[in-house]
Amino acid sequence: MKSLAVILCLGLGLTLAGCGSSNRQSGNINGNWTATLADTSGAQMFAFSTSLQATGNSGTVTINNFHFTSNTTCFVSDETESGSFALTGDFSGNVSGQFGMSVLSGSPGGNTLTLTGSISGNTMSGTWILSGSPGCTGNGSFTMTRM
Repeated sequence: MKSLAVILCLGLGLTLAGCGSSNRQSGNINGNWTATLADTSGAQMFAFSTSLQATGNSGTVTINNFHFTSNTTCFVSDETESGSFALTGDFSGNVSGQFGMSVLSGSPGGNTLTLTGSISGNTMSGTWILSGSPGCTGNGSFTMTRM
């Protein structure tokens, strides 16, 4: 009887280990990305490209090579970017991620672009808010695609 119990426990352990290592999304955001930001009517407001790198298990994202690819008077030069990323999942191997990013203008000063969204495969999507000087406010949706 004890042998049967041990065999059942080992079988259950191997089954659970196999479930945990099955095909699931990695939730990895490392790489080069392009983004399009649209206002609430669907008109493109901003576009940018950047390189993202998750930093260990801290939830911090290092943002490099950030560059607006659309003309904007709200962000002329010397922007400062910061980001965060959090993985969530369940015991069935379903992994997803939440992404946050802020871009603070250097010149002209006082404008902040904030993105909040989620990742699925090679696409991130969510909402954005721009606050700051007159003419540099708005909100809408964004899509980022891994290049």
